[in-house]
Amino acid sequence: MTVQAALLPDGRRLHLNHGPIDAVIEGWGEPREVRAAYDQAIASFNDVLPTLVKELPTLRWPLGETAPALQGAVARRMLAACWPFRNSFITPMAAVAGAVADHVLTAMLAGRTLSRAYVNDGGDIAFHLAASERLTCGVIGNVLAPAIDGKIELTCDLPVRGIATSGAATKGTGGRSFSLGIADAVTVLARDAAAADAAATVIGNAVDLPGHASIIRRPASDIDPDSDLGGRQVTLAVGTLAPTEIDIALAAGLAEAERQRQAGLIYGAVLTLQGRFLVCGDRSKLMQAA
Repeated sequence: MTVQAALLPDGRRLHLNHGPIDAVIEGWGEPREVRAAYDQAIASFNDVLPTLVKELPTLRWPLGETAPALQGAVARRMLAACWPFRNSFITPMAAVAGAVADHVLTAMLAGRTLSRAYVNDGGDIAFHLAASERLTCGVIGNVLAPAIDGKIELTCDLPVRGIATSGAATKGTGGRSFSLGIADAVTVLARDAAAADAAATVIGNAVDLPGHASIIRRPASDIDPDSDLGGRQVTLAVGTLAPTEIDIALAAGLAEAERQRQAGLIYGAVLTLQGRFLVCGDRSKLMQAA
């Protein structure tokens, strides 16, 4: 298993892969600045996975009142993002994809002049915007039936540099992560990608109808023996829900999202379940027509 780094066929985007980490990077600026930024991204990426593996047992352990001692830069980002949620079940692994994206973007920008840049690690995105710049991000409500349901305009004046999505498109149904909840997707905007990643996980877990007969769950460890969720029940499939049931589940998630927004942990969120959307925050900025 070796690090792979190559430009995609469009010649603009850089693809980085190492084991489970799969990232796409793009930068805008003078060609020599972009090339240098890509070289720096590759250099920073080379030791990300080996460093994480060294601390994996600690990173998979639920957080408590005492912060674990972590050495790696990505691991410390993971811990910082998850620490505000330590009073409920969470492990630093909840923020791993976002933390990797933040780490690579930071290295990519060091000493460089770029107008825009992003690092997309499996849908968890860290981005940079210079003055007057913007990026448009599509919102997909159901990754198993992908379609652009709306868009988010990311502008340089927003206090946001990370966006992440969590939901019940689990490993059992095509995704790469587990959820304790039933949301099709929860997309969160926050100060960085790691913070958005952790928050999206917690909000996604809150969108739920405990004990509902049409929700199929299994212990995470039955699907992936190495899962940090252990024997906790994760969602495999959700049957058709009544409109009132959808509203109840989304309202529970919205309450958690609003709590986080009031605490300054997130800027906003978009929650989706079976074709219905709820927005936490300024809807005009968070969910526009596709």
